[in-house]
Amino acid sequence: MEIAFYEVEDWERERLRSELPGHDLRFYRESLTVANASLAATAEVVSVFIRSQVDAQVLAQLPRLRLLATRSTGYDHVDLPACVEKGVAVSNVPFYGENTVAEHTFGLILALSRNLLKAYVRTSRGDFDLAGLEGFDIKGKTLGVVGAGSIGLHVIRIAKGFGMQVLAYDVRENHLLAEVLAFQYLPLEELFARSDVVTLHTPYLPATHHLVDREALAKFKRGALLINTARGGLVDTDALIWALDEGILAGAGLDVLEGEEVVREDRELLLQPQAEDKLRMVLRRHILLQRDKVVITPHIAFYSREALERIEDTTAANIRAFLAGQPQNLVAVPPAAGRAA
Repeated sequence: MEIAFYEVEDWERERLRSELPGHDLRFYRESLTVANASLAATAEVVSVFIRSQVDAQVLAQLPRLRLLATRSTGYDHVDLPACVEKGVAVSNVPFYGENTVAEHTFGLILALSRNLLKAYVRTSRGDFDLAGLEGFDIKGKTLGVVGAGSIGLHVIRIAKGFGMQVLAYDVRENHLLAEVLAFQYLPLEELFARSDVVTLHTPYLPATHHLVDREALAKFKRGALLINTARGGLVDTDALIWALDEGILAGAGLDVLEGEEVVREDRELLLQPQAEDKLRMVLRRHILLQRDKVVITPHIAFYSREALERIEDTTAANIRAFLAGQPQNLVAVPPAAGRAA
């Protein structure tokens, strides 16, 4: 069977070949788009990562597609109703980087609390002056975790190891876990008002778009830090810049940025529709990059070798299970999904 993989690095190819022997595997470095979908026109299985925007137009170029295997936990880059309408099942990787993302979250917190980026830039120029580099202890501070799912719970465990007090918000509360891990559930507004650091670990959905907007930021404890390793669209970038200007936020650690899924390199803009809106996104990004109270990483919270290997292994297992007629980890299930080849 022909299986096409988009957004694949060189090292992944041999691992996938060993996990899926006997199949015709095709590998492409670029994201899946309308322009290059014809490369996979004869594939029955296509696998993508988060930069591929899979909508009805892309699906129309894939007439034989039966399974779309996204190598991610989130699937907001996939039009699930369009997949179901076309009879395409969609699988994801529900668990792979919980500890990985949680560790990166604390890397951003420590970078801000101890002025690591500012100190590095200064000392790299041979300047060892301590002025403006005073940090603060996170022991005893209050961490607000928005989204106490699998990643959020890892963050809470690490926070307790640092001696932090932890508050959490989640649409589904697990009070047994709260008792075992010694954290407290609160309404979102109260969490914002009481937290020294707020970290986001909730999925991006229409209901969570701009979850942190100007109105929400106005409720933050003055001088708090905001950390986002989830999805860029959770935070209104204009409101974030305003909160930094007003001193409501003392800093922000961002592994994701609003609009990153459509704006990756500035030179791509002229080739894209609605370039004016995307130029505004780039301008906002540059404004944030110029702030020494903002630490930005390029969506690498998940990006450890161990997590990547777990992604590949689970994706291959999803494909094998689907082809065997026993599909697993499906997030979109059309009629007759998993019919054996």
